This record gives sequence, C-alpha cells and structure tokens, in this order.
Amino acid sequence: MENLIWFLVIGLIAGWLAGQVFRGRGFGLIGNLIIGVIGALLGGWLFGILGLAAYGFVGSLIVAFVGAIVLLFLLSLVRR
Repeated sequence: MENLIWFLVIGLIAGWLAGQVFRGRGFGLIGNLIIGVIGALLGGWLFGILGLAAYGFVGSLIVAFVGAIVLLFLLSLVRR
C-alpha cells in the first residue's frame, strides 16, 4: 500500500513538472496531474524497453517526468 502511495505522489509531482514545461499547451492542473500518474507507467515501460533502470526517489521522478513529457507531447499532437 505504501508503494502505491509513493507511486501516486511521484506521478503527481511529475505531472505538475511536465505541465510547467508545456506551459499553455497542457491540460490544466488536474489534467496534468492525471497525465503524470499515467506518464509514470509509460516512463517505466519505456525505460524497461530501453534497458535502463532508475533507483530511489529522484530516479523514479525522472522516469515519471520523462513518461509524462512523452504523453503530454503525444496528446498535444492528437489534440490539434
């Protein structure tokens, strides 16, 4: 249960950070937070395919942030 809470916290932080990078092209605060959680899953999957591993809070945050950025980029392409 504690791991799930940390996963959600890291995803929310990553979503907020990704929203700051995509300022004006995101999906609002709540949308970006949700995208951050989904992006954390996507980032973990992408890093796994590439054979990369990240450990600790900062590593997990980087993975989630990269996933959120990729997801926001793809959704902004679809949104147009």
